[in-house]
Order: sequence, then structure tokens, then C-alpha cells
Amino acid sequence: MKKFLLLPILFCLLLIGCSEDRRKINESVVDGLSDSVTLDLELPKVSFYQYGDSAAYPDAILELHTPLGNQVFRPGKVPFEFNSKNFPFGDITGDKPRLHLILNGGDPVGYYSPIFQRELTEGTYRVVGFLVDDEGHALKSFGNYVDRDFIVGDSRPFPYSAEPYLALNLPRNSQTIAVGEELVVDFLVLGGDMKLDGLKVQIKVNDYTYEIDHMAPVRVTNLPKGDYQVNVRLLATNGKELEGPFSAVTKSVYVR
Repeated sequence: MKKFLLLPILFCLLLIGCSEDRRKINESVVDGLSDSVTLDLELPKVSFYQYGDSAAYPDAILELHTPLGNQVFRPGKVPFEFNSKNFPFGDITGDKPRLHLILNGGDPVGYYSPIFQRELTEGTYRVVGFLVDDEGHALKSFGNYVDRDFIVGDSRPFPYSAEPYLALNLPRNSQTIAVGEELVVDFLVLGGDMKLDGLKVQIKVNDYTYEIDHMAPVRVTNLPKGDYQVNVRLLATNGKELEGPFSAVTKSVYVR
């Protein structure tokens, strides 16, 4: 009989533990009015926040064997060869790819295999490869992601720069979300440490603004129906803009 009495208690404790894992942190309710939306005093205010989740696969390592740094390829099919450690790449089931690739600040492309080819034209490229969790958010522990510059055809390397830069996983360009659905802004900062280098990321969704001093998915709720420009910028903590070509990313998002 005591066992049956304990079951509801254990169930309640489990629910409490789960809710605590997903508690909102660093929430900011913001005011702002975009030209693309109509002011409605009855609507709830836009809110930015994060969830207090623990990092998934903190020991996972992603390695990039091909291309090498500033390696030159002919235009056409360019090979990519990754290797992962401490990450169950081949054992994870489901229809969501766990390896994503960003080229020159564009939208990520997911892959189910660590070895593949991309059809590329002449130019200079920066590749960012990263692993993602069950929700499709980039893993952010050291070693979970890797970057590299390479060249296709008769092009020149990027000018040397020691500045950190951004890679934006979410949102995707021209993404449409339903009214009432969360907009997720998910980014990586590469080539530096946000705390040690005195950096912050500013997120602007039209006129709504939020700043964060660490890497974590930022969620935006209560966006009214309309068209939005999501601008994500890497700044020094004093507000100074960085000068690198990948220090800012802008995506169009539609709430319908």
C-alpha cells in the first residue's frame, strides 16, 4: 500500500524537476513598434528569454580533416570530411541531421553523413561546421564546432583578422512562424571567448532589442503578425562594433 502512495509523490517530484530544468532565465519584456505591425494595446508585450538548460554532449568533439586551411580546389564538387568523437552520430535515430554546415554566413545545411561534397563556384569560403542537439540547436561547448577558410578557383584568401565572429544557426532566412510560436535566435561566437574578450551579442527584431553576454538560444515570444528583420551583431561590451565581414548577420522572418 505504501508503494502506491509513494507513486503520486514521485510523479510530482519528477514534474517539478522537469519544470525547473526548463525555467525561464534572463527574461526581458521590451517595448517597440515596427512599421510592419499595427499597435494593439490588447496584445501581450514581446518577451526575450532563455531556458536554464544544461549543455548537451559537452564532451563531444568535431574535427574537420578536409578542407585544410586555405586549401585550393577547382570549381565544382568540393569534398568535406568531418569526424566526431564522444557523440553518437551513427546511433541517433530520427529525421533531423546532426551535423550542420554554414558557408560564408549563409543558412545552415544539415548532413546525415560526416563525409560529403558541395558544388561550389570560384571564390573564398569560410566554413563553420557544428553539431546540434535534439531541438536542432547548436552545441556550444568547446570542441562542438570547427571553422576553416578555403579557396575555390582563382581567388585570394580572406585578409588576416584576429577578430571573433558570428555564425547564425537560427532563424533561417525567409522563415515563417505562426502567431504565438517562439522565434529562436541561436548563434555561435568563433575565434574568441565572450567573457575573456569582453563581447556581447545584440539581437534586434525590428525595433525590439535584447543583449546577451554568453552563447545560448534566445527565445522571442508574443511577436505580432508582420514582417521582421532579425539582426544579430557581435559587439564589444562598450558597444563598439567589430569590423570583420561576419560580425553581423541579418535574416528575414515572417509571423503569420
